[in-house]
Amino acid sequence: MKTKNIFRNLKSILICSALFVTTIVNAQYSSKNKKMITDSKSAIDAFIKTDAEMKNRFDDSYAYVVFPNVGKGGLGVGGAFGNGIVYQKKTAIGTAKLSQVSIGFQAGGQGYREVIFFENKSNFDDFKENKLKISAQVSAVIAASGASVNASYANGILIFVQIKGGLMYEISVGGQTFNYEAF
Repeated sequence: MKTKNIFRNLKSILICSALFVTTIVNAQYSSKNKKMITDSKSAIDAFIKTDAEMKNRFDDSYAYVVFPNVGKGGLGVGGAFGNGIVYQKKTAIGTAKLSQVSIGFQAGGQGYREVIFFENKSNFDDFKENKLKISAQVSAVIAASGASVNASYANGILIFVQIKGGLMYEISVGGQTFNYEAF
């Protein structure tokens, strides 16, 4: 009888411990996501401040992902990394990680923002299934006043970048890959 009670108490302690750990992990995860959402909203505001027509891109696209802080650096071989928030119809639905490796003449470091607009469900589904890879042939539009008016989708994707700081000399080949995770 005593052994049964010990196992019952042990089981209760383990369940309570697991719930406690899960709660703490979720609270930390939620706090990180809240910060990224705040940063992505600031990045959206910065894009629109630079080019008021960008508001139409955010309003009209099927979905978009905002990377508010991308770091890039290299010397011969380079890389870029960033975390972002994924939106569908202006609602945050998940997070994304951006990674890039490039080879070629390059030296320096740079920080920038990036937004990727998806024209339709098909391209966005590829992104959500982690099948989207942006090759070196897909070029990004530098966010500037009026730049969004004449920009057009290439294969259902439109990319804008906005330099935040740093200096990077570059003639390189590389592509971006993404990892999506729903909330």
